[in-house]
Amino acid sequence: MSEFEPKIVAFCCHFCAYTAADLAGSMRLQYPSTIRVIRVPCTGRVKVWYLLRAFEKGADGVYVAG
Repeated sequence: MSEFEPKIVAFCCHFCAYTAADLAGSMRLQYPSTIRVIRVPCTGRVKVWYLLRAFEKGADGVYVAG
């Protein structure tokens, strides 16, 4: 039996959190392949229905980072 690996969708602010995620990639740091990063102009513009839609599409968790 395999270990559970949650699918996480991360909505990241273009100027803050996305830049940090991009830098981590440039530094060849690894994070789980089950995390999907979505760049948004501003976390203040993320609507609740985006989060709900991620769950509908199979996400086990949603992260909003600014």
